[in-house]
Amino acid sequence: MALSPEHVGWLCNPHIMVGEHCSLPSERTLLSHPPKTGFRCKMVLQAVSKVLRKSKAKPNGKKPAAEEKKVYLEPEHTKSRITDFEFKELVVLPREIDLNEWLASNTTTFFHHINLQYSTISEFCTGETCQTMAVCNTQYYWYDERGKKVKCTAPQYVDFVMSSVQKLVTDEDVFPTKYGREFPSSFESLVKKICKYLFHVLGHIYWAHFKETLALELHGHLNTLYVHFILFAREFNLLDPKETAVMDDLTEVLCSSPGNSGATGDGASSGASGAQNHVKER
Repeated sequence: MALSPEHVGWLCNPHIMVGEHCSLPSERTLLSHPPKTGFRCKMVLQAVSKVLRKSKAKPNGKKPAAEEKKVYLEPEHTKSRITDFEFKELVVLPREIDLNEWLASNTTTFFHHINLQYSTISEFCTGETCQTMAVCNTQYYWYDERGKKVKCTAPQYVDFVMSSVQKLVTDEDVFPTKYGREFPSSFESLVKKICKYLFHVLGHIYWAHFKETLALELHGHLNTLYVHFILFAREFNLLDPKETAVMDDLTEVLCSSPGNSGATGDGASSGASGAQNHVKER
């Protein structure tokens, strides 16, 4: 079932959603304006280099004590958006649109957007600076097709995520694009799995690379993408609250504003504020 032309990307028009998941250009950029060039670009790169010199990771992969402060929670940064659109309204399933089509379209869109957002800081996310896939006090491991637990660096983990998701969203048996093809019975569970991995990538960008994102002046794009993704996942119960608890403090700030009535319930931030000195493994 094809979606109507009205459903085009909020990155092209921040007030509406991306349409047909089968025709999304992978090169679509997160920026709402052309990239900065010349002297301005040089100044941005110099700022990023200055940030990197001040925020080197320790050899064991853990951030220095000064990095424990969550810069992304500072009010001057959390209020930054590229649009003030009420995403709570945007994520609702439109009438006459099949649920699986809506999930497929949005999931594919979020995959491309999060992949693009990560690409802006990928040169700073290396095996040396990010020796583990960490988000706050949680360390993630990859599990291969045989269920074997694999310890890997953050860039390796992200590569595993993007490669596996790319394989799924381009598989006609999983994300059908031709008329008459049915979605598999396991489709919703696969979408949940994809959303879990994409959430890990977003969390890592905030936790380990927000200063670079800030220096590149892309924090407004990151905040907007995060709000849209979280509210969509909540609308269709695609993320386990236990999975997202690691970022509850940020979610509370970004998603509880008027129009984004997706504030976490009582005790929402307990997971994030509980044992900051205890490293969890997932």
